[in-house]
Amino acid sequence: MNKYDHRPIEKKWQDKWEEAGVFHASNADFQKPKYFALVEFPYPSGQGLHVGHPRSYTALDIVARKRRLQGYNVLYPIGWDAFGLPTENYAIKNHVHPAIVTEKNIARFKQQLQSLGISFDWSREINTTDPAYYKWTQWIFLQLFKHGLAYKKEMSVNWCTSCKCVLANEEVVDGVCERCGSEVVHKVKSQWMLKITEYAQRLIDDLDLVNYPDRVKAQQRNWIGRSTGAEVDFETTAGDKMKIYTTRPDTLYGATYMVISPEHPLIEKWADQLKNMEEIRTYQAEAAKKSDFERTEVAKDKTGVRLDGVMAINPVNGREIPIFISDYVLVSYGTGAIMAVPAHDTRDWAFAKKFNLPIIEVVKGGDVEQEAFTDCETGVMVNSGILDGLSVEDAKVKITEYLKEKGIGEPKVNFKLRDWVFSRQRYWGEPIPIVHCEKCGFVALPESELPLRLPEVESYEPTDNGESPLAHMTDWVNVKCPHCGGPAKRETDTMPQWAGSSWYFLRYMDPHNPDALASKEALDYWTPVDWYNGGMEHTTLHLLYSRFWHKFLYDIGVVPTAEPYAKRTSHGMILGENGEKMSKSRGNVVNPDDIVNEYGADTMRMYEMFIGDFEKAAPWSTSSIKGCRRFIERYWNLQENLIAGDGIRPHMESLFHKTIKKVGEDIENLKFNTAIAAMMSLLNELATDGSITREELKTFTILINPFAPHVTEEVWSEQGFGGMVCQQAWPSYDEAKCKDETVEIAVQVNGKVRTRLEIAADLSKDEVLAAAKADAKIASEIDGKKLIKEIYVPGKLVNIVAK
Repeated sequence: MNKYDHRPIEKKWQDKWEEAGVFHASNADFQKPKYFALVEFPYPSGQGLHVGHPRSYTALDIVARKRRLQGYNVLYPIGWDAFGLPTENYAIKNHVHPAIVTEKNIARFKQQLQSLGISFDWSREINTTDPAYYKWTQWIFLQLFKHGLAYKKEMSVNWCTSCKCVLANEEVVDGVCERCGSEVVHKVKSQWMLKITEYAQRLIDDLDLVNYPDRVKAQQRNWIGRSTGAEVDFETTAGDKMKIYTTRPDTLYGATYMVISPEHPLIEKWADQLKNMEEIRTYQAEAAKKSDFERTEVAKDKTGVRLDGVMAINPVNGREIPIFISDYVLVSYGTGAIMAVPAHDTRDWAFAKKFNLPIIEVVKGGDVEQEAFTDCETGVMVNSGILDGLSVEDAKVKITEYLKEKGIGEPKVNFKLRDWVFSRQRYWGEPIPIVHCEKCGFVALPESELPLRLPEVESYEPTDNGESPLAHMTDWVNVKCPHCGGPAKRETDTMPQWAGSSWYFLRYMDPHNPDALASKEALDYWTPVDWYNGGMEHTTLHLLYSRFWHKFLYDIGVVPTAEPYAKRTSHGMILGENGEKMSKSRGNVVNPDDIVNEYGADTMRMYEMFIGDFEKAAPWSTSSIKGCRRFIERYWNLQENLIAGDGIRPHMESLFHKTIKKVGEDIENLKFNTAIAAMMSLLNELATDGSITREELKTFTILINPFAPHVTEEVWSEQGFGGMVCQQAWPSYDEAKCKDETVEIAVQVNGKVRTRLEIAADLSKDEVLAAAKADAKIASEIDGKKLIKEIYVPGKLVNIVAK
């Protein structure tokens, strides 16, 4: 028998699989049970893959391969999330078209993925930069526009000083751009928005319909941030009303000042009445330089400026109270104004202390000087007029009714979630299919004119005033209004990278359809995605956005289900050998090409699944990977031990059935490491036995196949078993044969282990207790004592309580 050499074997089977199309899902047989396994499609950067990337792909590949062996029509697709800033920035720096950069990066990624033997259906490969794809991204945008969910407004936005584009709040991490790490400041710009807030409650409620980990559901709920309370109108000495939202209307009597955002529109209206506008302007300029993260950080120093000239009036007691501007209040959240109750809020307390403002206790208990009342949710109301003596909960009900009766407030449900900022002032993105006509306003491009393609431009640099490079393309920009035929201008902002990734899973179902994003038959068959795996870092961005788009498409009758993904799981990162996140800057990146070349794709796949708990981070270890290589070589060498005879031999039968059950269940529960450990144990027993039948080798080969597909196909072929392993049936097991004949139990006396017994697994409780008491060690322990209690935990322990 030849020595195992992974290089020719792996290339051979990768070519055979693709040539035969064995992993191509079928849209011809909708009667067969389907399974749609999905991974987040990659952004093809110039750096290529590192060994952390394939962890998710390999895990779902194991699931997909097992499902095919179980008789399912499996869709396991791949594509490219190829629009984005890194490619455009590289193109600008190197004076090359981003399309060329993208094409080169995709070719590199594809070669790397194919070398790993992932069973992707390459016939359904998609690319978000392909006009045939983004035609449907634009089509979805037009439907949102026509239904009033896409609109344009002037607003303060996050502006990356390096990328020169607008960022969504979710793209600002610790006050800097998540992509380039540069400073983010605030600018007022006209932006396209998507009204995701219209779906806020449904995005929470429908989490009950899906199988997501609790931590993922919690992140979704926390980001949406639902709260209940009341909107309250505060009169001002200037004659204008200020509306605030509070979750604690019961504490209104304790409101001793108000705080509004530095961008609040009333400041401009009151400019002539305010005596310290110069001080206010200076503070506004400083606030504009800070990100939302910096402004709202709880631990930061409290800053602000009192408005000298206008006071607010507390609506429940008529007292005049001062108004401050402070950067910790955002104009984009709630009403941009808050009432401050320093006795019962940490931040308000610190602010009141700094500016020497009154602190009035309204919920009884503790010392306000020690912040004992902060966020007080229970207690009895004091200093609160009509609420005195009531519990907090009763006070909330009574004050809300009072506010509504007096016409100064009403119950309100609020969400932390903001509408999605959808504009980017860049070139490398989907053109927004809207024109602006001075007569008709914003007008949708006719659907027959889609896709609206990106024009060629001489420079990809954003303009000095922050407009897209498309703004320079006057021949492209200046058009006739589709509605009235008059002069109009195209929208020059482009869509964010999130656009193409918000619906890509639908295109996989019918990727070559020129007439619809997917046929109704394909959508009805494949929807929803059965199992979706991705990173935890995307649970507040991509996952939320794609659920929103899918729900909208459901509402307009395009898709048949309210949720896109029936099941979602998340994996832990593979860290560098130094225990830190892999990155080029840290110098700890491991190239999968090097691992595949030296050890083989099967070894790499096996090691990535054996490295530890799939849902937790784990450091890479080049020395440890050698153990997985030895396992594969030992499996290969089983061919030398083949003996005559079919079937599984009686003395191996129980172990085979246990292993089949264990591996199958562990794959479903993402416990790939323990599944591999079980197969290693079986291999050890076969090696100790020194022989293996053809049926045993066939069964073992099918079990290992999802993990190490190349070597198993080669063994299958070498032994002339017929066909390919990937086209066989997953082995079944008999539950009765998975039970141990004997078990070891601990025997305790008064809670202390005194001995261990090997007993028949099917003994009754009375028989086990009798055997325990007959043991010499136990007999001597209980001799002459009164037996108070006898406890038997089946298969585990006996505890005898004696005095």
